[in-house]
Amino acid sequence: MPGSPALSPRRPATASASPGRPPTWRELLADPKIELVSIATPNVLHKEMALAALAAGKHVWCEKPLALTAADARELAEAAASAGTTTLVGYNYLRRLAGLREEAGRGRRARCRDAVSRHLRRGLHGAGELPSWRCETALAGTGALGDMGSHLVNLAHFLVGPIAEVSACLATAITERRDAQGRLRRVENDDVSETLVRFANGALGHLGCSRIAWGRKNGLDFELYGQAGGLRFTQERFNEIQLFKPADRSDDNGFRTILTGPPHAPFDRFTPGWGHGLGFNDLKVIEAAHLLQAIAEDLPAWPDFAEGWRVEAVVETIARSATTKRWELVPA
Repeated sequence: MPGSPALSPRRPATASASPGRPPTWRELLADPKIELVSIATPNVLHKEMALAALAAGKHVWCEKPLALTAADARELAEAAASAGTTTLVGYNYLRRLAGLREEAGRGRRARCRDAVSRHLRRGLHGAGELPSWRCETALAGTGALGDMGSHLVNLAHFLVGPIAEVSACLATAITERRDAQGRLRRVENDDVSETLVRFANGALGHLGCSRIAWGRKNGLDFELYGQAGGLRFTQERFNEIQLFKPADRSDDNGFRTILTGPPHAPFDRFTPGWGHGLGFNDLKVIEAAHLLQAIAEDLPAWPDFAEGWRVEAVVETIARSATTKRWELVPA
């Protein structure tokens, strides 16, 4: 949407690429034709690139986690507020769960008492799996907690509300791995994270993640239990929601499967009928559409950099609790 007031860059170009070589990312930021920047680099580069993009007056779409520390995430959130441009953090799983939140808000199920979520993958299940930058604290920060657990924190905020207090433990099950050259490399961060949470609204919850879970491909599971029912979802059964409402007959009192279809936004924009289903890649399309609409209509996008900071504050508190071995309050 070149020329739109909502997309107008705030600073003119100051540099250009030399003939015969591709431009650097800083040279790209100086190009006035570029109005929106997507950052999908290793975590350690997010802060530098996002700050430069905001200073150049760009809208910024940054992959999660927003930064390596809560302090860095706060700096980014404050820079975004000063820049006045639109920001979005790539917590794309919530695009699938918008229908789950709508269903949870019906009747007394909205009064959530208990939330359980786990994110389980097999990515580094065996000692023979090669280490990557995700195993290095300087490049990734925490391990499974920051990579996968941050999704759970964002989803908990989306479905239940702010997390106020946590009690956690972390573990590194495989402490050394051999790289492609056969050299033994130390694993510097966690393979597994388990956290008890207390929400600001009084609900209790459990958030757990593992990058060494044999058999799980992308086991992002969420369960909500309220006064008058329950909801369950697993990413590995992407197009189903399990709904429980108490029945009059005790022999007919169980969860039922709801196949998603046109009545469940945003499925109506993709499929004309029930049972066709969506996939993970569609979530990125939905996420991009949300961001572009926010920019074009000068509306808030979410999760923005402020939410990215809130997530990192919770993640950092979880890591601190694992060290102190006690309940820790999430900073306001």
